[in-house]
Amino acid sequence: MSTTSTALMTAEELMELPDDGFRYELVNGELERMPPPGHPHGRIAFRLGLYVGQFILDHGLGEAFATDTGFKLTSNPDTVLAPDFAFVTNERFAEGKDTEGYWPGPPELAVEVLSPSDRPGKVKQKIARWFSFGTRQVWIVDPKNCTVTVYRSPSDTTVFSGSDYLEVQDLLPGFRISLERIFS
Repeated sequence: MSTTSTALMTAEELMELPDDGFRYELVNGELERMPPPGHPHGRIAFRLGLYVGQFILDHGLGEAFATDTGFKLTSNPDTVLAPDFAFVTNERFAEGKDTEGYWPGPPELAVEVLSPSDRPGKVKQKIARWFSFGTRQVWIVDPKNCTVTVYRSPSDTTVFSGSDYLEVQDLLPGFRISLERIFS
């Protein structure tokens, strides 16, 4: 009996891929391609990133990262994930700021804005993956239903919707924003 093996990709090889209009992540050495998500996704990701990022900078909490930032979570085989927005505290940023390439380790906060192609099973898998690597919070932003679900663990969630204000005092003390400013 013969077997076929597929060579696993490394984070360095991922970094060298030519820009073909798609987003890629690397999960245990296997390349995952994602179609461009469209303008509602980009608009909402920008707005949320703008407000949260400005709060982080204004309060000296750490560094904020845009959607194209990869976080290298494992080696041999490599896993590199790229959330739509991320936050790393000052302490952790000081440890890795001179690193070339992908950020070494998980962010404290990973924000994922749902795209039309996202499936519930894959989203749950991604949430679990972030927590398994040490991310403190994952936010799932649903443009279709105008909700933000804050995960403190895969089973500890708070859903913000309608006229709610998004608040996460345990991670970003003092941050508060109306969902209408994100989704309108």
